[in-house]
Amino acid sequence: MQTVIKQSDPAKTTPITTDLDGWKVVSGTPTMKTWVLHTSADASMISGYWEATPGTYHATYTNYEFVHMMHGKVIITPDGGTPVHLSGGDAFVVEANFSGTWEIIEPIRKHFDIKL
Repeated sequence: MQTVIKQSDPAKTTPITTDLDGWKVVSGTPTMKTWVLHTSADASMISGYWEATPGTYHATYTNYEFVHMMHGKVIITPDGGTPVHLSGGDAFVVEANFSGTWEIIEPIRKHFDIKL
């Protein structure tokens, strides 16, 4: 079994271009692209890249996500919570019970790892 796997180049893979389950546009006309580039052998994790254009989504998470934001700016605000300002180079986690907004200020690209 391969234990170190280099992710493929997303430019050579067709992205998913529909909005993710649990994500609804609430302001502007943002679009998103998702590249799922790896699924763990036991199917408990997925990894890939995600891009989005400016606008605001309300997102409801059911799974834990680790994120390394490669570029862009976003303000993530949990429902009833304090806004978190993030930009390229930041790493963060989103817990499985998150519900709130992603206000995309500048086009973003992130690398994600999601625990299913």
